[in-house]
Amino acid sequence: MKITNIRFERATLQLDPPFCPNWDPTPRRTFGATLTIVETDGGIIGYGAGDDMGGFDGYEKHFIGKDLFDIEEHVRTLETITFHAGRYWPIEVAIWDAIGKAKHETVASLFGGAEDSIPAYASTGAIMSAPERAASAVAIRDAGFKAMKIRVPQTQLDLGIETLKLIREAVGNDLDIMVDLNQAWRMPGDTRKSISVDTAMKFVDAAVDYGVYWIEEPLPMEDLEGLKKLRGRGTRIAGGEMVRTIHEINTLIDNDALDIIQADVVLAAGMERSRDIARRANARGHVFTPHTWSNGYGLAANLHVTAGIGGAPFIEFPFDPPTWTSERRDFLMEKPLTVGRDGLLHVPSGAGLGIEPNWSHFKKSVA
Repeated sequence: MKITNIRFERATLQLDPPFCPNWDPTPRRTFGATLTIVETDGGIIGYGAGDDMGGFDGYEKHFIGKDLFDIEEHVRTLETITFHAGRYWPIEVAIWDAIGKAKHETVASLFGGAEDSIPAYASTGAIMSAPERAASAVAIRDAGFKAMKIRVPQTQLDLGIETLKLIREAVGNDLDIMVDLNQAWRMPGDTRKSISVDTAMKFVDAAVDYGVYWIEEPLPMEDLEGLKKLRGRGTRIAGGEMVRTIHEINTLIDNDALDIIQADVVLAAGMERSRDIARRANARGHVFTPHTWSNGYGLAANLHVTAGIGGAPFIEFPFDPPTWTSERRDFLMEKPLTVGRDGLLHVPSGAGLGIEPNWSHFKKSVA
């Protein structure tokens, strides 16, 4: 079966009320997403999403006419393109979706089929006061989640500790709590220095008193020695979500700089390479559970890979109502991915990714 065409459909969802993430000073009043479409001469169509795919025009020629099932060749081609341009891993997502449909199997089963569900953690992002975030933790617990993640701005570390204190008072030990300092992530134009190792160490030591499950990106990922100093202080250190090369993530793993490896399969490493990353991490006693904050297709791709490989304690589930809901995140899809009262995110049962586009958001559709 040959690839005959690659194209994109773009859609924008209006956000009213806006979403105000604490990593972006500008309220988000729209949410744009790009659907990647891979067509074949067998009539099978695969879909993916995650990056906006800007600048990809002209690179289609490297895939058209090629064997759909030659995934290693496609991945190596994407790696050469990434060297020159953007992160185009949604192409691989769409190819895996088509392969799964052709074989009448889920992508998770093609990756090993280790699990059919994973405990989800509610990944929050909106700016809130400590009492507001504690109240949201109660709602998250009552919705069935067994874990949640909060963001802490580098200029408000004391507020982060106060928030942890109030959350623990509100939910006791009903929730595992992760904390993200976002020190390896920047909005364009944000040239502030990251916090120092000493500052990060003080925060880690204070946060440990509230039983945090992990602390994410407390330092830039290139600070290997600093990250190693933070490990073994009573909690796990996580990171690596937006690495650009396999060498970068392997350096983090081989230097034992992190406990939790979070390379996102649609924004950093791709699906096939993530399987290798997970094996390498597990061999050194680390855990692979990817970052996944893009849209429903990105979440589904990360879910299939993680469930196929197995062994992840949690999967990230972006969820912070009322301004960031499953319906907003997954507006590209016919049905949003949801977490049950048991706190589990189940792998969709249909072939491929098991999800289909919601064509009502596009100007034109594909049968």
